[in-house]
Amino acid sequence: MKKRGMRKQVTGTVVSDKMDKSVVVQVERLVKHKLYHKYIKRRSSFIAHDEKNECCFGDKVLIVESKPISKTKKWRLNKILDRAV
Repeated sequence: MKKRGMRKQVTGTVVSDKMDKSVVVQVERLVKHKLYHKYIKRRSSFIAHDEKNECCFGDKVLIVESKPISKTKKWRLNKILDRAV
């Protein structure tokens, strides 16, 4: 029996929940500039599958990589870390 590799996990903030069973999650990371050695914020957004439509705008969530669910969805919601007020 083969073991699956570890799937990528990232934490981010929900920036859109207008789709059915989908949310857009924005992930921030710090990258060091090669020349000036200053840290810069870089943002990436991922479309994640939310089966129960339980996420709201502003929630902090943990998403994991999965097999492609649709053309743009390759991530799914694992859990909600912090609810928006």
